[in-house]
Amino acid sequence: MRKNNKNKLLLSTNHNISEYIYVLLGAFIVALAFNGFLFPNQIASGGVSGISTILYGLFGWNAGLVQYAFNIPLFIAGVLTLGKKFGIKSLVGTLALPLFVILTEDLAPLTSNPLLGSLFGGIVVGLGIGIVFKGNASTGGTDLLAQIITKYTGLSLGTSVLLIDGFVVLSAAIVFDVEKGLYALIALFVTTKTIDIVQLGFSQSKMVYIITEKPEEMRQAIYSEINRGVTKMPAFGGYTGEQRIMLMVVVYQTEFTKLKQVIKIVDPAAFVIVSDAYEVLGEGFKRV
Repeated sequence: MRKNNKNKLLLSTNHNISEYIYVLLGAFIVALAFNGFLFPNQIASGGVSGISTILYGLFGWNAGLVQYAFNIPLFIAGVLTLGKKFGIKSLVGTLALPLFVILTEDLAPLTSNPLLGSLFGGIVVGLGIGIVFKGNASTGGTDLLAQIITKYTGLSLGTSVLLIDGFVVLSAAIVFDVEKGLYALIALFVTTKTIDIVQLGFSQSKMVYIITEKPEEMRQAIYSEINRGVTKMPAFGGYTGEQRIMLMVVVYQTEFTKLKQVIKIVDPAAFVIVSDAYEVLGEGFKRV
């Protein structure tokens, strides 16, 4: 019993350490993207980093110090307003990102082309933020402001984030020029998509729902030809009210063509719904 408790404690400790590593690594990657791609090309793609780029353009203020000036009060306001749910890891992210920005501010620009800066800056920032999210933390900033706005206005979180980032991008278009504002929109879009990929991964599997008059034959054929298990679910026709069996099966993309062939052979009239499955855990796929 004591040995099991020790093992659980060790696993918990290792997990916590790995989360802090994720937070620090992700913040460092974001800082590299900021100083290597976005800041040199005056691309203010939302958030506190975008605000710091604009303020540097207006007044020449140090970007890292500006991020500290915004991040710390926003974190305190978030804790006071929304409670202590952010935790020490988010505080680490809030403090680490501006520090890394200051430490890497002498980094030579990786490109002077604003289009390349917006595309690759967006990708690398999304990679860094996605890694921070994997550590169950955030880098603070306007994400906290968006949650405060949501609490007091009733707006959805997505709308609040959109309003804040939209204001930053619009400000960039006014302070720099419209073209820089458009590049900022590109970077913001790419960042969002990259975060999704880091969190969910590329879709490597397909989830297939099959409504057929021959559920048992279909189940046996899928198992024998593709070696995949099938889940049976009762389904009711919305128009007829008749009950049928719906089969659900998850296959790798490389197996999908063969699955379609099996379905066509067993029941060409089957009704089939196909969707992407971004993460599948369990027997035959990734371990939990």
